[in-house]
Amino acid sequence: MSLLVVGSVAFDAIETPFGKTDKILGGAATYISLASSYFNPKINLVGVVGSDFPASDISMLQSHSINTEGLQIKENEKTFFWSGRYHNDMNTRDTLVTELNVLGTFDPVIPESYQDCEYLMLGNLAPSVQRTVIERLKKRPKLIVMDTMNFWMDIAMDDLKQTLALVDVLSINDEEARQLSGEYSLVKAARKIIAMGPKALIIKKGEHGALLFNSHQVFFAPALPLEDVFDPTGAGDTFAGGFIGFIASTKDTSFENMKRAIIYGSAMASFCVEKFGTERIVGLNKKELEERLQEFVDLVQFEIHL
Repeated sequence: MSLLVVGSVAFDAIETPFGKTDKILGGAATYISLASSYFNPKINLVGVVGSDFPASDISMLQSHSINTEGLQIKENEKTFFWSGRYHNDMNTRDTLVTELNVLGTFDPVIPESYQDCEYLMLGNLAPSVQRTVIERLKKRPKLIVMDTMNFWMDIAMDDLKQTLALVDVLSINDEEARQLSGEYSLVKAARKIIAMGPKALIIKKGEHGALLFNSHQVFFAPALPLEDVFDPTGAGDTFAGGFIGFIASTKDTSFENMKRAIIYGSAMASFCVEKFGTERIVGLNKKELEERLQEFVDLVQFEIHL
């Protein structure tokens, strides 16, 4: 049950109403891989960093059973860096700095040992790069899940639609779903996006949960009400990691199992926002995860006698 994760491995500097950080570990592939690691698939990472990337961070990823053979280290170059400041509502943020550095010329190389991957998670990257990954695999995985963002809809919509036609599941937020489809109703938006190629669509609504669609079914999962949201950075990627990690561990790509995967993804995301960066999702124990999943069950469980 090998899982291939492709995306950014980065530095972030974050400011929220709760405090601020200097450069800390971030990046879509980092959050996805760490969240997936709790479901015991064999995780193979493809990404790129500069020679400024600490060996200790690579060791931490490896300690979570993440294979870093596909992590390129570019000598005398710098790692992708993003800095942002969150507003008091924690739903909106201002980007202060974006330095693409090595990510600007990222050419994903798939090691031979990764070629047997059964599941593929494409973190947010240029759609042309995501498509290159799919084309470089000798055998199509059982399930391809893709994340993207409004930036690519603004500057590379044709590329994005070409890549969409090749994937099984798309994961985006509600604003992105509306932009991609041109529809305000998320039900209508989902119908249009699924017609573009994906068999299933996840629409993330932040603190309001997530929707899962296929061509004829819909499922809603709430987000766990939390007293404090400390840092939302990486929550969507952590959600995606929990989702694909659970599916890879169960080897079941049915819509019914995707419903369960949405809950596991939501549980992982709820941990992520409790501290800065990856701090909360490093070193989680099984008991913590089980208790958090039980909170989700208790949140939605009820009986009605008709």
